[in-house]
Amino acid sequence: MKRTQAQILREYGPFPGIDTVHGLTYDGKQVWFATGASLVALDPASGQTPRSLDVVANAGTAFDGTHLYQIADGHIQKVDPEFGKVLSTIPVPGGDCASGMAWSEGSLWVGEYRQRKIHQVDPATGRVLRTLESNRFVTGVTWVDGELWHGTWEGDASDIRRLDPGTGEVLEALDMPAGIGVSGLESDGGDRFYCGGGESGKVRAVRRPGKTAA
Repeated sequence: MKRTQAQILREYGPFPGIDTVHGLTYDGKQVWFATGASLVALDPASGQTPRSLDVVANAGTAFDGTHLYQIADGHIQKVDPEFGKVLSTIPVPGGDCASGMAWSEGSLWVGEYRQRKIHQVDPATGRVLRTLESNRFVTGVTWVDGELWHGTWEGDASDIRRLDPGTGEVLEALDMPAGIGVSGLESDGGDRFYCGGGESGKVRAVRRPGKTAA
């Protein structure tokens, strides 16, 4: 396994009235992050938060190109990003222990925190299609260019790791600085990951390995 130090490119926040950042996702223009009581849109260029949606949002977040998906109280909510209306819900594997979430090729990928698992889930029914095992607590989950990455956070130690999507073997890990955790994870499809910072109330941009930061 290749292990290197994570390069933090930028920090956003803390934001007024926001104590915790849970899951997050990227819609091609904005980073959406879950704060517990709402989903907040962050402009990564300006650092401003131009709008929010009144949606319960206490764990992972994903975007399928049209809709947002948000874990809340043992369910996954499918959300209209324009108005914030919850269009449907499905059960989430792991219930209240569900953590990060990502969208890839028609499926949701859902982390189960303390059980150290990542589940591939049918977004229409909530049925678990397959499960990968990790050897660390699973926080955020993201796919980029066919690579599966997830965040970990145990005590003061946190990293971002790439798994073999067939076997779950850890191929690469980026170590976060001591005391800085990853509560949510999303790729922008290019040179960076966006990471939730838990109770720091921050969002951080981290350089993706093999990519030159713009």
